Amino acid sequence: MANRKTRRTRPRRRNGFVELVNGVLSLIVFAMLLVGGVLFYGAWQFYGEGPTAEETTFRVEAGNNLSTVATRLEEQGLIANQYIFQLGGRALDHQTNIKAGDFRIPPGSSMSEILRELTQGDPIRYAVTIPEGWTSWEVVQRLNREDNLTGEIDALPAEGSILPGSYDYTPQDARQSVLDRMQQAMDEAVEEIWAGREDNLPLETPEELVTLASIVEKETGVPEERPQVAAVFVNRLKVPMRLQSDPTIIYGITRGQSTLGRGLRRSEIEQETPYNTYQVDGLPPTPIANPGIESLRAVAHPDEHAYLYFVAAGPVPSDGHVFAETYAEHRENVARWREIEQEAAAQAEQEAQAAKDAIEAAEAETEDEEAAPVTE
Repeated sequence: MANRKTRRTRPRRRNGFVELVNGVLSLIVFAMLLVGGVLFYGAWQFYGEGPTAEETTFRVEAGNNLSTVATRLEEQGLIANQYIFQLGGRALDHQTNIKAGDFRIPPGSSMSEILRELTQGDPIRYAVTIPEGWTSWEVVQRLNREDNLTGEIDALPAEGSILPGSYDYTPQDARQSVLDRMQQAMDEAVEEIWAGREDNLPLETPEELVTLASIVEKETGVPEERPQVAAVFVNRLKVPMRLQSDPTIIYGITRGQSTLGRGLRRSEIEQETPYNTYQVDGLPPTPIANPGIESLRAVAHPDEHAYLYFVAAGPVPSDGHVFAETYAEHRENVARWREIEQEAAAQAEQEAQAAKDAIEAAEAETEDEEAAPVTE
């Protein structure tokens, strides 16, 4: 047999480069899995149901950024992780869109839903409403009762300087800032209305327009009557005749800081004061209330008629007024008004007596039932 050379198999050398590549790839895969897991967890946290069990009001202060809001949301238990909320906000490019105000957060809201509410939702509306014809003192009292406002009113604003209406505000706004907006609104309204007024008005200044509008405001509660009532006073100023407006006397007594709570006394009508338009010519020295924009417009554009008098048409303000050109006609209207007033008073007395009789009858029936013997 021929000799054969025995072959030895050499052990293979491992390629170091290949091993390095494999190691790097393994690390990359591991890192991807890790990052993917983190992203999945973050997304699950961001879009999953939140920890709130009941509806909550969350307040965003003016100037709060995404980081501040996230911290406060976690502190109040509305989200589980402030950092995930911040990352979600930045990923969605909402970090600069946070609104100021109070927001309602429904129970179980996710971070995503909360972020959407704070950036796209409407804050809870806070507003203070000033009725037409309120005095400046009443306006300040109303602002002082608004607990969501802060600070004090520096000084009682001038009568007639506030435009009635509804004014939105953000909680923690200063009371003075809301009042400033009311006064700015009045300045702008008066400027516009004065510029467009009728040419033949017996008024020299915008302040006189506001004063007459305040009298119109206090004289009628029926919106469509304002131009008619305004025309009566304009006609009187042109004649000239004294305005003879009861609300001006009342303001001279109370200065707008209370209601009179009774009818005017003869002595008060005869007393000469700057606000008693039965005794002084022309307009009183200041407005007697804050007129609404419709009364301002009514004075700037009064109806065209020759009426010089008016009196209530019924026992309630919504009944409006009846108008007259002459004093004789006015006296007839006043006589009819007194008859209506007496009838209304008599009817009210009858209704009160009927209610009293019904109560007494019911009580008597109850007493009779309790006194009746029990039979077995």
